[in-house]
Amino acid sequence: MDRVAAPELSDPAATPSITFVDEAARVRAALDGVDAEVVGIDVERADADRYFRRAALVQVGVDGHCVLLDPVRLPRLPELDDLLDDDHLAVLHAVENDLEPLARLEVRPARIADTAIAAAMLGLPTGLSKLLAEVLGVSLTSEKEALQRADWEQRPLPERMAAYAAGDVVHLPALWEQLAARLATTGRTSWYEEELAVTIAGAANDQRDWTRVKGAGRLEPQQRAVLRALWQAREAEARRHDIAPNLLVHDDVLRDLAVDPPRTEAQLVRRSPRRRGLLREHAAPLFAAVRAGLDAPHIPRPDSSRATDEQRATFDALRTRRAAVAEEHGLDAGVLCPSKVLWAAVAGAPRDGVELCALAGLRGWQTGLLAGPLWETYVETRTGDGDRSREDR
Repeated sequence: MDRVAAPELSDPAATPSITFVDEAARVRAALDGVDAEVVGIDVERADADRYFRRAALVQVGVDGHCVLLDPVRLPRLPELDDLLDDDHLAVLHAVENDLEPLARLEVRPARIADTAIAAAMLGLPTGLSKLLAEVLGVSLTSEKEALQRADWEQRPLPERMAAYAAGDVVHLPALWEQLAARLATTGRTSWYEEELAVTIAGAANDQRDWTRVKGAGRLEPQQRAVLRALWQAREAEARRHDIAPNLLVHDDVLRDLAVDPPRTEAQLVRRSPRRRGLLREHAAPLFAAVRAGLDAPHIPRPDSSRATDEQRATFDALRTRRAAVAEEHGLDAGVLCPSKVLWAAVAGAPRDGVELCALAGLRGWQTGLLAGPLWETYVETRTGDGDRSREDR
């Protein structure tokens, strides 16, 4: 259990000490040094070529000290799971990136705070470096971008990488304290809590889907059936062998195979010139999927009816009003309401502002801010409804 001193940050007093742990027998004693009511947690990953998100390093930090746990040699971390009980608050930044790799180590924090979500609800920068600088006046290393792409599974871990990893976590408790106070002062704690709950729930759900392949909506019905079969076969192979799906067969190649199906396995392999060696090992189930897709029921295209001039004008007006409301509350417009979801509201013929927000899939706090302004704008921009909107008011 080696301690190394981290390079100085902008405030020398904030320089943490670091304990690196790669032996199970030493984990519990190391965590005793960071046993506080509020604990910073972060994960560095090395899984770009893999299907499953996997931790290469787990950081546990409080002001002045960080423990680096080595999942390369510690496939389970029950001691950390024990620490993160109901009496401890685990503070993470962008929690959706870390929950899965932590769960694979059998670590499931009982109570979670997310500084990225809190920052978004306050109209602050959501990138950790900028957020720390603005809220706490802390400057992290200028090598952040390069270190994010570093090999976090290399051992021994270089001191500069250890220092970077510690810097990402030791300030999280203090950052959360400041953000929580601002949320309370501005009356936005409930907004934050709703966003956090939705984010945690979403992190547990697989968001991957064949319809997200670029250009899938423009394919012919039979081609869509082939694409779905190919995508499902690639997904199964990637999951079975823990390979990143796009490394096995890129989405663009899947789409091309659906448009012009190969007649043999060899033809299928040749269609992916950059990864023929890897693809050759998995060609059989993919080629079988092509044949199955050709015989499967066709999949109609999604409704592609063109928007009317009135709908486009309504969409633009709603987007403009949404931006004005966001500016009024000091929020990023995309955080308050992404532009694209407003199309569903325009196409759905809502009867009131709450239904308009529901069609757009907005949450409670967003509906509270937008239902009135968006409905007013919606009514005013519909052809012939301007007079009625004024009478209603």
